[in-house]
Amino acid sequence: VTVLLWWQPFGRPRRMADCRRRYNITGCRLSADRSRYGEAQAVLFHHRDLAQHGAEGLPRGPPPRPPRQLWVWMNFESPSHSPGLRGLAGLFNWTMSYRRDSDVFVPYGYLYAPPEPRPFVLPRKTRLVAWVISNWNEEHARVRYYRQLKEHLAIDVYGARGLALAEGGVVETVSAYKFYLAFENSQHTDYITEKLWRNAFAASAVPVVLGPRRANYERFIPPDSFIHVDDFPSPQLLATYLKFLDKSKPNYRRYFAWRKKYEVHVTSFWDEHFCKVCEAVKAAGNQIKTVRNLASWFES
Repeated sequence: VTVLLWWQPFGRPRRMADCRRRYNITGCRLSADRSRYGEAQAVLFHHRDLAQHGAEGLPRGPPPRPPRQLWVWMNFESPSHSPGLRGLAGLFNWTMSYRRDSDVFVPYGYLYAPPEPRPFVLPRKTRLVAWVISNWNEEHARVRYYRQLKEHLAIDVYGARGLALAEGGVVETVSAYKFYLAFENSQHTDYITEKLWRNAFAASAVPVVLGPRRANYERFIPPDSFIHVDDFPSPQLLATYLKFLDKSKPNYRRYFAWRKKYEVHVTSFWDEHFCKVCEAVKAAGNQIKTVRNLASWFES
C-alpha cells in the first residue's frame, strides 16, 4: 500500500518511518513524492497546511483522481484552532483525528494492560503544582481559571510566562511535582492532549484537568486517575482539596492504584499516524465513502 503525504505537517520535511520496524505494520510505503500520486491508494492532507495553502493547493490532475483512491483529512488541533473547515464538504473519504468517531482514530495517548505488569515506583515528590504553557491567552478558560486558583495555592508556571524547564524537558521537570495542571487550550469532545498523557501521566504527577466533561475523560482513563476542575464548585475548594492530598499520603497514593494494571502509551508524532493510516487502508479493502459535511461533524 502506498500512502502519499501531500504536505509534510507544518512544512517540516522528515524522513518517512519504516512501519514494519517501528509498529509491526507490514506492506506499507510512505512517501512525500507527489509524482507517486497516480499509484497512491491513499493521500493524506494535514489540515493546518490545507488551511494555509487553500483548496487550490489540492491535487488538480493530470492524472485525475484515481477512482478508488482515498483522500484522508488529518487534524489534531481542536475545532477552535481549525480555520477553514466550511469549504471542505464532500472532498474527503476519511477523517483521521483524536476523535473516537474518526475513520482512523489516533488519540494523543492511551492506556494498555501489559502482559506482565511492572511494579510502579512513584518518583520522589518535593513540589506541589506545576503548569507548562507555551500559548498564553488571557481569553482562554485555562488562563482565567489559573488566575483564580493561584490566589489560594502556589503554582510553578513553566514556559512562555514562567520558569525554564529542566534539562530533561517537561517530564523530568514535572516528575518532582505531586500535581500537574493538564489544562487544554479549548474544550471539545475527546480533545485530551499530551498535557494529560505525557506532561502528567508520563511524569507520574496527578493530572488536574480542564477540558471536556469528566464523563468524556472516563471513556479513556479510570475515574480515580485524575481530578477534574468541575468536581469543585470553586477554584478555592479545589485548592483546599489539593492541600489536603499533599498532607495525606494514603489519599494521594490512591490516584496511582490504576498503575498496577495499566501502562501509558504516548503517541509519537507523526510516524505513528502515517503508519496507522496505511494499516487502516489495508484493512478496509475496497470500501469507499465520502465525508459529506466535515465542519458539522468536527465541530459537533
